[in-house]
Amino acid sequence: MIGFDIGEIASDTYYDDEQEGLEEQIIIRFSHVTAENTPKGRTASKFAELLEDKTNGKVKVHIFPNAILYNDTNEWEAVQNGSVEMIAPATAKISRHYPIWQILDLPFAFPNYQAVEEAYEGKIGETLLDRLEHTNVKGLDLWYNGFKQITTQESAIRTADDFSRLHFRTMPGPVIQEQFNQLNASTSTLSFNKTYHNLEVNFVDGQENTLSNINTKKFYEHQQYLTISNHGYLGYGVLMNRDFWNGLPSKIQESIHEAIHEATEWGRRHAIEINDQHAREIRLNQSLEIYTLSAEERAQWRQALRPVYIKAEEAVGSDLMQEIKTIRENYAY
Repeated sequence: MIGFDIGEIASDTYYDDEQEGLEEQIIIRFSHVTAENTPKGRTASKFAELLEDKTNGKVKVHIFPNAILYNDTNEWEAVQNGSVEMIAPATAKISRHYPIWQILDLPFAFPNYQAVEEAYEGKIGETLLDRLEHTNVKGLDLWYNGFKQITTQESAIRTADDFSRLHFRTMPGPVIQEQFNQLNASTSTLSFNKTYHNLEVNFVDGQENTLSNINTKKFYEHQQYLTISNHGYLGYGVLMNRDFWNGLPSKIQESIHEAIHEATEWGRRHAIEINDQHAREIRLNQSLEIYTLSAEERAQWRQALRPVYIKAEEAVGSDLMQEIKTIRENYAY
């Protein structure tokens, strides 16, 4: 574990229109939906800093966090048509357009962070990014956040049966929908930035998310129970408008690749600590009851969710499913 002071990276690279020679710069508008002080927010800022440095200020990244420009229901269209140059949606949202991507959202696919890294940096990640080659979206890399947990309002979730007849906010994506179907729960696919309001008015009973997202969006204000389940992993595909990319000089393309790679490495190292920092803050909240699944309970959840794998293989294919099986066995629970 690499420790760091989260305050040391609090300086952000956001929109700044007070620049000289703006017409001589290449501007990249980067829209995303999470808060600044999250793994995605921090990694985006790191990328902007690195790219500006590598190009001696020639390329400037304007970051639009918190869905202030586009939300997670319309950002895909925005990057397709060039309204923005970059987005970093959750992998589940990409799986709506490319079903093979749902492999990264399978429940309990990754026993630990090392397993996630092997998937992202290996054959699985390479295959998923290559699948975008014949579209107007270029896949640059995969970014890290953390494992998902469950929050609810009326009662704690301990067993798979506890989901029955509850209503959850989810991201769009076939694997996530099937996960809750197998748990006999109903769902609504709501925009991330509308989740707080829907918890507030009791339209949904609960939601799943990383601790950094739960804390920065203050979901705990309308959720009394938090179950530490680590049942799925939330990561992101970093995407760029392909027409924009193709119009860049080769040296700029090379600088973007270098900056993305270094930002990804930075994000991978720090995402765990960022979520741990938010976990420590959440545990200070005495109004929130926190429950951690036992090994036996996790095994019961995995058994209940086995049918999700069977259904997903139709879209993912046997080769990648074997790859994810091998990774699970290498880092067995």
